[in-house]
Amino acid sequence: MIVDNSAFPTYDRNDGELPASVDLVVIGAGVAGAATAYFAARAGLKVLVIERRSSIASLTTAASTGAFRLQHDNADELALVQEGLALYLNFAEESGLTGWNLDIRQQGYLFCSRTEASAAKGRELVALQRTFGLTDVELLSGDEARARWSYLSPEIRQVRFRAGDGFIDQVALTHGYAAASSHAAHISGASGSGHATYALETTVTGFVRDASGVVTGVATNRGAVHAPQTVIAAGPWSGVVAKLAALDLPIAPTIRQKLVMPNLPVIDQSGPMTIDDETGSHWRPALAGAFALRTDPTTPVGEPLLEVPTDEAMAHALLDPASPTSLALLAPFWRDVWRDGPPAWRLQAGQYEYTPDHRPFLGPTDQAGLFVNTGYSGHGVMCSAGGARRTVDLLLGRAAAAEEPLRVGRPMASRSRDVL
Repeated sequence: MIVDNSAFPTYDRNDGELPASVDLVVIGAGVAGAATAYFAARAGLKVLVIERRSSIASLTTAASTGAFRLQHDNADELALVQEGLALYLNFAEESGLTGWNLDIRQQGYLFCSRTEASAAKGRELVALQRTFGLTDVELLSGDEARARWSYLSPEIRQVRFRAGDGFIDQVALTHGYAAASSHAAHISGASGSGHATYALETTVTGFVRDASGVVTGVATNRGAVHAPQTVIAAGPWSGVVAKLAALDLPIAPTIRQKLVMPNLPVIDQSGPMTIDDETGSHWRPALAGAFALRTDPTTPVGEPLLEVPTDEAMAHALLDPASPTSLALLAPFWRDVWRDGPPAWRLQAGQYEYTPDHRPFLGPTDQAGLFVNTGYSGHGVMCSAGGARRTVDLLLGRAAAAEEPLRVGRPMASRSRDVL
């Protein structure tokens, strides 16, 4: 399905002189930045969102899979996604953009185990999720799974499935956040006369400070803007931006690629995201075909990029049945796709902004006046609403930073990058 929200109001752009001052500056207009502006405007703040590219949601967000799940291994991210899903399912009414379409499809996430070792881990994970209150994850044997999804390989021993997980148009979501933040008076529960404006093709070059060293705004290539509070929500660029304020933020930009096959009739468009527990290779129905992906833990960390290169080797690693990470290990029909010659495809690349524990940074930093909403490690779309709302609550003093489990400076244990 192609989402068309063109009949609705768009976001307000600032193409002239920047305002001398606002209540809040947000750096970055991907899904996290636009969500921050949405909740800040809803709270009555005057917001300026600064984005160096010529359009919003055009880099990391655009390259996302566009999916959401409650099947997480920690209660903190689960809470963020639960809050977001409640908004996404009622977005048109909550945002005041009646009729706005996010193309939400709750078709499920299907995690497949081909070995007893991963099956055992799957059982442990489902037991853990139940302690979080997530009780609707099904644990099925391979035979039970094949009875429902006949395409699955006979090698699959066990699956984990939650029907309420699914897909979303992440670009439509970001534009919805932005449009609603520019017309905040229509947002359900909004207070005051909050409003967000978007300054595109604008680069932050530094931070403004008062005599005591408090961050009181930003310097840009179009001039300075004063604000009592600034939020860095720049995705893989967040670490670079933070360094302009002498803040060391452990963000590790890592290239991730998406194989786009717009037309592949063998894909059941009503089917779930299907994931190989052993390799991380997975696909989901999209367009009239599929998006296929793999999180390769050997991909090196690099610098943030404005143009992210693609690598055709990733496509072959997914499609060639001889590959140890082939999708054919999950479903034999992928062998036929390769044998018959894959249909027209293209690659799209973005960057995950990994933190050491793969969970985001929310709230104040050790630089007074400077906040962050970043580090989602591939989960930014699904966690955007919960993370942004909590960030705004922290900067407004509605919540205590010391009680925020995803605060900057928390104790962190490093995690392997082969975890989805």
